[in-house]
Amino acid sequence: MWQPVLMISGYFISVLGLAMLIPAVLDIYDTGTNWSYFITSSIVAVFIGLSLFLSNNAKIRNISLRQGYLLTVLSWVSVTFLGAVPFIFYGTPAADALFETASGISTTGATIFADVERLPRSILLWRAILTCLGGIGIVIFAIAMLPFLGIGGMQIFQRENSDVNEKFMPKISYIAKRIIIVYCVLVVSCALSLKTAGMNWFDAVAHAMATVATGGLSTKNASIGYFNNASIDWIVTLFMFLGSIPLTFYHSFWATRNMHSLRFEQVKGFAKILAFYILFMTIWLVSQNVYSFSDALRYAAFNVTSIVTSTGFVSTDYLQWGNFAATAFIIFALTGGCTGSTSGSIKIYRWQVLFAQLKRAFILTTEPSRVVPLKIGSSVLSSAVGHSILIFFAVYILSIIILTAVVALSGVDFVTSFSAVVACITNSGPGIGKIIGPSGTYAPLSDFVKYVLAFTMILGRLEIMTILVIFTKSFWRP
Repeated sequence: MWQPVLMISGYFISVLGLAMLIPAVLDIYDTGTNWSYFITSSIVAVFIGLSLFLSNNAKIRNISLRQGYLLTVLSWVSVTFLGAVPFIFYGTPAADALFETASGISTTGATIFADVERLPRSILLWRAILTCLGGIGIVIFAIAMLPFLGIGGMQIFQRENSDVNEKFMPKISYIAKRIIIVYCVLVVSCALSLKTAGMNWFDAVAHAMATVATGGLSTKNASIGYFNNASIDWIVTLFMFLGSIPLTFYHSFWATRNMHSLRFEQVKGFAKILAFYILFMTIWLVSQNVYSFSDALRYAAFNVTSIVTSTGFVSTDYLQWGNFAATAFIIFALTGGCTGSTSGSIKIYRWQVLFAQLKRAFILTTEPSRVVPLKIGSSVLSSAVGHSILIFFAVYILSIIILTAVVALSGVDFVTSFSAVVACITNSGPGIGKIIGPSGTYAPLSDFVKYVLAFTMILGRLEIMTILVIFTKSFWRP
């Protein structure tokens, strides 16, 4: 059972180790003071990765559900721990290093660094690389693995990958190539656009990786607000939206022009909800005399899109907009982008299925003998899909409740505890309140809370059930 799990995990770890050489080269070019941290970390990671890969190397024809769960959890946990090594060598405490790495690899965008502008460019680049690797990694994992693990909502891709048991590795290779091409095109396009709008090349590349990955780790203390540039705001808003669309959608739509697929229905629903949120917040800001209409539209579009897509960039401290705005941004964080994208949170597809179930329930209340199919657009879904979605919602809400209680037990106030858990489990980054709000960081929290929130970020990134199932007795039963 363990051979393919360890082999593929070793491959992921090796890729991480090789990626550490990039900031090492940058540091040699810049100052030459921190490159050894990355070289040493790279050697450690590559040694562990290659050892696992070579000692378990074999042709993989299929992967069982149990192996799929183990592979997913082991890969993300091992990459998180090893990705924290350069931070530790740099002098960052272990809890802080693990938190920052979990934030990057899960594309959450929360940070413990109170002054990121004092960090060397090599460390800033490593944070950006972590978000970039996390973004592409989670999409490949979601599309290639989750449909067959039965995680609520990923059945949207089941038809395309239905031959996974017979052609597992070729199928993953085919999917990965398409995704990587689209991902790289988006990152390069975003970087070029940001450079044209006024960023230097380093900031443009770092922010492009964080934007398309919906990761949100900026090179500036004030995030995108540092640049105070309307063009940059609109460019980042556009690419956050593009990053929250399923990456396979671009290829499939280009190839088939199918406007009636589940993917298209999901993208259309996401665009409508996001537009409604932005327009509503814009009108509210104008009515409260916070901004003129043009400024209200700019700031609402950027910050609402950032939180809905679980990116975590900020262009202004939206908590200054009042208590209603703070409440609204919690709702935005729980919405999420599209399934199969770099976005986190609950995601639009699950909300579509939930409301379709509610609609059917209301009809059956008054017409119990009527046959009402579960539909999204013109697509009819099976009852198993609806059932898995309901289970996911229940576990999601229960996880938020339990984790909020755990954080609160450490002495953190309720608002900070609740918003921190929501921000981390939805991978949206900033929370609510003075400590972890858009103008704050997670640095003041205790080490215990940082470990809990690091776990929460990975838990939310891996769709919760993927991790929880390995703690059940039935999972380990022969």
